[in-house]
Amino acid sequence: MLARSFSTRQTHRAPSLYTLSFWLLALSNFLFCASFSMMIPELPAYLTKMGGKEYVGLIIALFTLTAGISRPFSGKITDTVGRVPVMAFGSIVCFVCGLLYPYLLTVWGFLTLRLIHGFSTGTKPTATAAYVADMVPANRRGEAMGTLGLFTAMGMSLGPAVGSWLATDFSMQIMFWTSSAFALLSIVILLQMPETLVNTQPFRFSLLRLKKNEIFDKQALSPFIVLLLQSFSSGVVLIVVPTLSTSLGIANKGLFFSVYTIASLGIRLLFSRSSDRYGRLPVLFVSTSVLVISMVLLMLTDSTAWFWTAAVFYGMSWGMNSPTVQAWTADLSDEKTRGRAMATMYIALEAGIGLGAVGAGWVLNNRVGESGMAASFGVSALIALIAVGYLGWFWRKGNQQRLIPMNEADEMALVDGEP
Repeated sequence: MLARSFSTRQTHRAPSLYTLSFWLLALSNFLFCASFSMMIPELPAYLTKMGGKEYVGLIIALFTLTAGISRPFSGKITDTVGRVPVMAFGSIVCFVCGLLYPYLLTVWGFLTLRLIHGFSTGTKPTATAAYVADMVPANRRGEAMGTLGLFTAMGMSLGPAVGSWLATDFSMQIMFWTSSAFALLSIVILLQMPETLVNTQPFRFSLLRLKKNEIFDKQALSPFIVLLLQSFSSGVVLIVVPTLSTSLGIANKGLFFSVYTIASLGIRLLFSRSSDRYGRLPVLFVSTSVLVISMVLLMLTDSTAWFWTAAVFYGMSWGMNSPTVQAWTADLSDEKTRGRAMATMYIALEAGIGLGAVGAGWVLNNRVGESGMAASFGVSALIALIAVGYLGWFWRKGNQQRLIPMNEADEMALVDGEP
C-alpha cells in the first residue's frame, strides 16, 4: 500500500516550472522592459525643449493609445499564428523606434513616433502572458507570473536610472540607441524559444479582420475593471513624479522608479505564491489598499523622506498587483482564447495609464506647482479606492474563483490522500 502511494505521488509530480524556455522568456522580458522604460523620465524635458510643453501628457497617452488599439489584434494573432511571432514583433518595433528618435526633431514627428512605439507594448506582453500560462500548471500561475514579474520589474527599475544617466553624462542620442540595442537583444533571445501554441496558422491579413466577440473577452471583465482603476495611478506617476523629483532637488528623475521597483522585487520574492495559496481577490484587496496609501503619501509629500516612503509603498502594491491580475485573468480564460483574455486585461492597463497621463498633464498645465501635483495624486487615490470597494463587493458576493481547474484539483487531492 505504501509502495502504491509512493508510486502515485511520483506519477503526479508537477513538472519543473523553471525550464530553459522560461528563463529565456524572462531575460527577453527584462531587456524589452528596460528598452522602452529607460527613456520615460527624460522625455517630458526633451519634448519641452522642442517647444511642446503643452503636449507632455501625450507622451504616455499616445503610447498607450496604440498599445490599447493593437491589443485585440495581438490577442487574435497570438491565438492563431503563435506566441513567439507576436513577441518578436513587439521587440522589433522597440528596436526601430529607438533608432529613429534622434532624427525626428519636431514636436509632431516626436509624437507620431510615440504613437508607433505603442505597438510594442500592445503586442509583446499579450503574447508573453499567454506563453507563460501555456507553460505552467494552473496551481502555480501566481508564482510563475511573479517570477517573470521579477525580471519585468528589474527592467523597469534599471531602465529609467540607466536612461537618465546616459542622457545626463552622454547624450539623448546615446540613450535612444542603447534603448534600441536592448530591444535587439530581446529579439535574438526569442529566436531560440519553442512555440507553445499547438495548432498554428501562417499569418494572413484576413486575420486582422475582427469580429465583435474578438475585441473583448467577457470572461476577463472583472480583471479589466480592477486593472483599469489601478493603472490610472501609473499614468499620473509617469507624468508627475519627474517634476516632483526636480522640485525636491533630486537630480536623477529615474530614481523613484528604481526605488519602487526594488520594493516590488522584494514583495515578489517573499510573496510570489501568496495568490496561489490565499486566492486572487484577498491579495488584490490588500495590494490595492496599499496603492491608495502610496498615492496619499505622494499627495502629502513635502520632503525626500515622504517621497521615498511613497515609492516603497507604490512598489509593494504593484509587486502584488501585476502577477495576481495576470494569474486571475488566466484562471478565468478559455485555453483557446487565452490570448484574447490577456489582451483584454492589457487594454485596461493601457487605458488606465493613458487616462492618468492625460489627466495629470492637463492638471499640471492648469494648476501650477505643488497644488497641481497634489491634485493629481489625490484623484489617483480616490480612483484606486473605488477599486478597493469593487474588490470588497465582489469578494463578499462569493465570487472567489477556484485557482485550479476541477480535474487538476481532484487529482492533487487524491495524491495528498484527501477524500
